[in-house]
Amino acid sequence: MHSPIHKPVLRGLRSITLLVIGTALLAGCNSAPQRDPEFAAVPPASIPPMPQGNGSIYQAGFERSWFENVRARHIGDILVINLVEDTEAKHTNTGNVSKSNSTSILNPTLFGSMPSFSLPGFNGSYDLSQGLESDTSFQGDADNTQNNQFNGSISVMVTDVLPNGYLQVRGEKRIGMTGGNEYIRVSGIVRPEDIDPRNTVDSTRLADATLTYIGDGQVSTASTMGWLAKFFISALMPF
Repeated sequence: MHSPIHKPVLRGLRSITLLVIGTALLAGCNSAPQRDPEFAAVPPASIPPMPQGNGSIYQAGFERSWFENVRARHIGDILVINLVEDTEAKHTNTGNVSKSNSTSILNPTLFGSMPSFSLPGFNGSYDLSQGLESDTSFQGDADNTQNNQFNGSISVMVTDVLPNGYLQVRGEKRIGMTGGNEYIRVSGIVRPEDIDPRNTVDSTRLADATLTYIGDGQVSTASTMGWLAKFFISALMPF
């Protein structure tokens, strides 16, 4: 028979158990993709007010081109980035170190003759000559090969026009799928002359480029190494 003091404790444990189970069930659900404030869209620049009484037919800031392709040039304009990244790196390192040392000390002479000492418990004389030898060898071999490909396209927005006319752009694409979400984020600086007539530019033309492709959810969690496995391959592991 339980005493009255144990009943609140049992109710508290039951509540904690239900809370843990509910949290696990919510974590298993696929949530909607989250926006990154650093890659948020920017509104276009405001049109300057119409000057009054300057006698001009065409006003600065109100021009509209009729006979040329529309390309991104102002804050808030949209530009398409073609992701054509293909990088390959290979590094090979081989090391071989060997060291050998030998030292000998002859029996010293005293007045032209080699002294000898007799010790209690030893038969014969004791020789003072000494010898030391050491041999050290190290051999290491490392080979690292990496190949990355990133293809596709993403629309970005012009966030700033630099004093030299270059365009600072950034954009994010959020894709919600079963088992997780995928995020593609791109930012960089574009030269207006690198933009083709279709208002697109290759990612290899981006200066100060940042290209990120990450995911979350069940698939990302399943392919992530646990903290214990990371410890065994870290520099903290002494073996």
